[in-house]
Amino acid sequence: MKLGFFTAALPGSTLEEVARWGAESGFQAIEIACWPHEKATRRYAGVTHIDVAQLDQPRAREIRKMLDGYGLMISSLGYYPNPLHPDPEHRETVIAHLKKVIDAAALLEVGVVGTFIGKDKNKTVPQNLEDYARIWPPIVQYAKERGVKIAIENCPMIFSYDEWPGGNNLASTPAIWRKMWEIIPEDNFGLNLDPSHLVLQMIDYERVVREFASKIFHVHAKDLHIDREGLYNHGVLSQGMGWQVPRLPGLGDMDWGKFFAALTAARYDYVVSIEHEDRAFEGSEELVKRGFYLARDVLKPYIH
Repeated sequence: MKLGFFTAALPGSTLEEVARWGAESGFQAIEIACWPHEKATRRYAGVTHIDVAQLDQPRAREIRKMLDGYGLMISSLGYYPNPLHPDPEHRETVIAHLKKVIDAAALLEVGVVGTFIGKDKNKTVPQNLEDYARIWPPIVQYAKERGVKIAIENCPMIFSYDEWPGGNNLASTPAIWRKMWEIIPEDNFGLNLDPSHLVLQMIDYERVVREFASKIFHVHAKDLHIDREGLYNHGVLSQGMGWQVPRLPGLGDMDWGKFFAALTAARYDYVVSIEHEDRAFEGSEELVKRGFYLARDVLKPYIH
């Protein structure tokens, strides 16, 4: 395994600045944020460390040479929109950009693109699966033709009331994953597994690793603290409103020893990428980096 980080938490730095800092800080890999140049609609979105719309072969070679010089591999290109958004125009726009990210991965010889399935938050799961069965097969095929794996993060995308009631990402539970792969059984279609979202849903993350080992293409390292006072006041039917607190690894309720034991038993041997969404380490680049240092030091003993 290798330890990496997702660049989305460092929007004020260029790719080379991020790479230099990452190499100096002991990281071995980076997951690169590839949103289009536009105003972010949510935290940690809208970050562009590679402009995939302008990427060509010479620029791809420059990026690879620069990263090789710092001893860093690209674990994934990351773009996390809503391809099942209820507005057809929005869907078409984000899917078109997702295909550009896939093209960029092929140019850069990066094997994985991390993204979301998306969801219409006002439809049921079966209704969303109908949309998924229509919209997603061509995307997966597009990636397959270019030798790229699609790794779907399992975040339910329900952090605030504008994402209520169903959340904006369908791919959040084992039952849904099984159905997804029944509809699209392609071998380049799997998970970017983030265990913090399993803590929220009280899903056994060790069992998930055992059952879905062959579908884990990439791993996000993020922790989650369940605020018991908030849970008491709001209850589980609030779906996390008032009691889910994203934290850096080591500051939440995850048992990282058990999680890494499950990963090693499952023969996972790729990148674990720290995803920084911890409000206690926001407000300045220095504070964000302190958060990354803390997470690095918590996880490093498990990675050799």
